[in-house]
Formats: sequence, structure tokens, C-alpha cells
Amino acid sequence: MKNPSAGGKAARPKEDNVLSLHTDASVHAKPGAPLMARTSDMTTSNAVLAAILNSLEEDKAEDIVQIDLRGKTEIGDHMIICSGRSTRQVSAISEKLAQKVKDEFGRSPKIEGKDIGDWVLIDTGDVIVHVFRPEVREFYQLEKMWMDGGEVASPQN
Repeated sequence: MKNPSAGGKAARPKEDNVLSLHTDASVHAKPGAPLMARTSDMTTSNAVLAAILNSLEEDKAEDIVQIDLRGKTEIGDHMIICSGRSTRQVSAISEKLAQKVKDEFGRSPKIEGKDIGDWVLIDTGDVIVHVFRPEVREFYQLEKMWMDGGEVASPQN
């Protein structure tokens, strides 16, 4: 194994060779940069958004709100906030959503909080999805933080 501080790359264990293609970009991302590489193609971003909304509706997510992030931040193009009725449903919605994005777009989203199931974050690169239990969603009120004063939350269902 080469010493990374000496300018060489460290050899990876064989198990890492099966990781998805975006892993190299996320491992070598600059501090503070989004974990998932974002695409510059707006068509792809909109296709990912549509697939996510469809998946959330199929899995009976509640109070789905879509927030357009373009021009507000570089972390993504869209944010989706929704609720599940229980920790089990929140985890199931998140797991199925991540699998759908992987199957349809070849991306393995980053997921945080799935094991606890109170608040799960799914980062697909272009679309950031927050799935909450209703009490946790009410406490954090992310919609208010990300929406402009004149913008109104538009639930999808």
C-alpha cells in the first residue's frame, strides 16, 4: 500500500471494487461539498425528481412538499419533505426510494437516519429528500427554513 501523504494513492481492498461509479467522486470530495455528485443536466434532475415523487406517492408518504432550491443553494436542485406515519414506514419509504433511484438512474444515494426512523435524509445529488415522523417534522419545520417569505408550500397529495 502506498502512503497517501507521499503523493501516491492508497490501494483499496478488493471489497471496495464493487462500489458504484459515483463513490470515487464522493470519497475525494472537498470538505463542505455535497456527498453526491450533482449532474448539470436539468433533464436528469427533473427525471430524478419525478421518479422520487412517484415513489413517495406509491408508498403512501403524507404531506409531500416540493421546494425548488435552484438559485438558493448549491446542495441540490430540489428538496422534498414528507412524512410517514411511523418509524417503520419512514424507514421503508426511504429504503424503497433509495433502491428506485439506484435501479432507474444507477446512483446509490447517501442515506442517514434509516435505522432510527424519526428523520431520514436521502441525498441523490440533485434532489434532497427528508422523510419524517409527523412529530419530528413539526419540531424542525424545514419547510419554513427553505421557503421564501412569499412562497407557499404545495403538498403533492
